[in-house]
Amino acid sequence: MYTQDDLLPISGLQHLVFCERQCALIHVEMLWKENRLTAEGRIVHERVHSKDQEARKNIRFRFGLPLRSLRLGLIGQADLVEFHKADPSHVKRAGPFPEPTYQINRRPGKKNSGKIWRPFPVEYKRGRPKSHQADRIQLCAQALCLEEMLETEVPRGMLYYGKTRRREEVVFDNVLRQETEEAARRFHELVVSGKTPKASYTKKCDACSLIDLCLPKALSGGRSIKRYLLNTLRDQ
Repeated sequence: MYTQDDLLPISGLQHLVFCERQCALIHVEMLWKENRLTAEGRIVHERVHSKDQEARKNIRFRFGLPLRSLRLGLIGQADLVEFHKADPSHVKRAGPFPEPTYQINRRPGKKNSGKIWRPFPVEYKRGRPKSHQADRIQLCAQALCLEEMLETEVPRGMLYYGKTRRREEVVFDNVLRQETEEAARRFHELVVSGKTPKASYTKKCDACSLIDLCLPKALSGGRSIKRYLLNTLRDQ
């Protein structure tokens, strides 16, 4: 169990899964540089978080909902959590929680209306679905935070991609949950170590906003930044 001072941002899990060196540059060395892709992604999140709370007959929408898990040591904000109305007679108990749904907007002393709601996290992304697990792990971490905060089960969520304008359902099965918990553990170990992994260039580096700070081509193979700078000066 972590303390409030130990909490790391949920978004860092995506950095970790994409590239541990990128994660260390951001969360250990506190470096950041924006490019077109990150700027577009930031704007997408800002637009979602600025929306007002909404309600329909069977769905309640909560934008920018704060999230926290002391078990995983994570903190963050959900783009959107939909609370879907469920029929109490059709609800089955499952998992380690007393109830698999959450009774929203209950007031002290007010008689329970019997309405129950299933939390359903939705994460917005500017691009397209990815081949790696970064987006799914980030969304699963949000679900694990919701489960801990609301003492309820969150079996699935959605990733919305701006390029395709479609939602992709993500089921939080045992495999994805284990991958997410392992990523959270590795994230904390990386930050506590204070060490940045060595550079190793791959094609995905070309889209990274930190490529000019990381210098993966120049530093691949264990070459030091000092030697790289001396060679650069010598060539001028």
